[in-house]
Amino acid sequence: MASALPFMPSVATPLDAVTFKRRAHEHLAFLYGPRADEVMRRLNTLLSHQAPMLHPDGERQPGQDLDPAPLWSERDQWLITYGDTLLEDGKAPLEVLDGFLGERLANTFSGVHLLPFFPWSSDDGFSVIHYREVNPALGEWADVRRLSTHGDLAVDLVLNHVSRESLWFVDYLTGSQPGRDFFVEMDPQTDLSAVVRPRSSPLLVPVATRRGTRHLWATFSEDQIDLNFANPDVLLEFVGILLFYISQGARIIRLDAIAYLWKEVGTPCIHLPQTHEVVRLLRAIVDHVAPGTLLLTETNVPHQENISYFGLERFSAAAGEDACASPDEAHLVYQFPLPPLLLHTLTSGEAGTLAAWLNSLPTLPPGCGFLNFTASHDGIGVRPLEGWLPPHEVEALMELMHRFGGFVSMRTRDDGSDSPYEINITWFDAMKGTRRGPDHWQVPRFLCSQQLMLGLKGIPAMYLHVLTGTLNDLEGVERSGRLRSINRRHWQRHELELLLDNPSTTTRDVFGALTTLLAIRREEPCFHPDAAQRIVETPPALLMLERGPLPDGRRLLAIHNVTDQPQPLDLDELRNGHWHDLVQAEPWAPGSSLAPSLAPSLAPSLPPYGALWLVNQL
Repeated sequence: MASALPFMPSVATPLDAVTFKRRAHEHLAFLYGPRADEVMRRLNTLLSHQAPMLHPDGERQPGQDLDPAPLWSERDQWLITYGDTLLEDGKAPLEVLDGFLGERLANTFSGVHLLPFFPWSSDDGFSVIHYREVNPALGEWADVRRLSTHGDLAVDLVLNHVSRESLWFVDYLTGSQPGRDFFVEMDPQTDLSAVVRPRSSPLLVPVATRRGTRHLWATFSEDQIDLNFANPDVLLEFVGILLFYISQGARIIRLDAIAYLWKEVGTPCIHLPQTHEVVRLLRAIVDHVAPGTLLLTETNVPHQENISYFGLERFSAAAGEDACASPDEAHLVYQFPLPPLLLHTLTSGEAGTLAAWLNSLPTLPPGCGFLNFTASHDGIGVRPLEGWLPPHEVEALMELMHRFGGFVSMRTRDDGSDSPYEINITWFDAMKGTRRGPDHWQVPRFLCSQQLMLGLKGIPAMYLHVLTGTLNDLEGVERSGRLRSINRRHWQRHELELLLDNPSTTTRDVFGALTTLLAIRREEPCFHPDAAQRIVETPPALLMLERGPLPDGRRLLAIHNVTDQPQPLDLDELRNGHWHDLVQAEPWAPGSSLAPSLAPSLAPSLPPYGALWLVNQL
């Protein structure tokens, strides 16, 4: 099908040895200057030992030449979950997850993002103690590899920081190699006021060592000590970890907190050129040793900063000089503005802001795509609203989420004041009502949010707690003392199974509706991640987008009522052609409606929070 699409499909093209060595050396020279030759030799040695598909000279073994293959298709849709979200007595949690995927979600998702499953000391896995081990409380590497049989496996490369319980940190305390020089020491009198903070915790953490008290850089918490990538030993260590994950079945590598990777006094220490250069180097490595492996950057920041990790500006400049130029940073970036803008849309009843943002999205070149989501293990980021919502609207949204049982995490601004960083709430409870308060439209509003997300250009990812319509876990917050625990509930599998099998539960209704939408979506070619997207002008109570058209004329209209009132569908776009309702699996005409009119003379209408997927084959 890909060859018939009216766009250039994204394909995985191996990076040949000569090109790889040239690019890698350029990246290393930018990062390490005169040490580049030495680091390049060590990198080649590392690749020859840990990338079995390569000869020591960097060439592919006979029979391993790869033809370009599609990077993704309309069948791509991912599940996001912790390894221990589902528990069952007498079984390793990863085994329980494997069983649930096979029995309840077979042929639903194309891949699983397995959140950190390593031994950890805090932040539910994002303070890693051992990068090459599986937390024995979850299972073992065989269990992780088994999950890859359900589709593509995404794993986190937590490379900005490490647990203070790690062996590297013990090395630092004792002055031993290799960890002795793995961290960023800083005189506490240094002026670091320019540093952009994602948290309100102190940036420098005092640590007692054999050399006396030292102060170390800690962007996120006193247990998550930042690593020093100005030391090439750190970079090479993580290249080895990256290759190890690929050997264990990972196809997608999520670069956690990548924006804060490089530190330079006197700068914001976010999105520095050196950070982008590290991403380019990692991209060159995976394109060389494992083409088809995808890099996904995690940067919960304003939109233009977020999409800078595609490297589009540099690509545009190179494309004018080199017809073979292609983007050389991330394959995928999260659509971080989508969750808070969608939350604003469905609680305010106006789609104009969301439509304007969608209209602003750039046309991406082949090999670049968005990962669309509404909720994840983290909160709903507030910073991506900058430039899209005025402060009073952001404030109203924060207050509403408080009313619905949620919390707001803060960050420290440049001037020392605190400002909202993320909303901590489950997506289902975030859909509890509108600015007027809770109402009885929670389930339709929730399902509308998911159908809208699933229809957007890109690859959709759905958090397991969205799939089950999980409520706020306030007991989890009380137990852990962490606001993010509100959306990280641990289900006993038998408890969840009872809810899924009971025909009168909201859990069953939500799970059934979402799995049905996912099954429909993966069979529709207009949902190919590279297929065109156009926002159709409508009244602000509606959001309509077009996907396609395809060469045979097939196009899809996704129409959403973002209010709690029926909305007329007297729209010019619907007057021509023969429409088919994908969800109802039946023909649709302007005279039909999900909520039939009271009299034939009345225009068709879309019920509160109703949504349509209509296809038109001209």
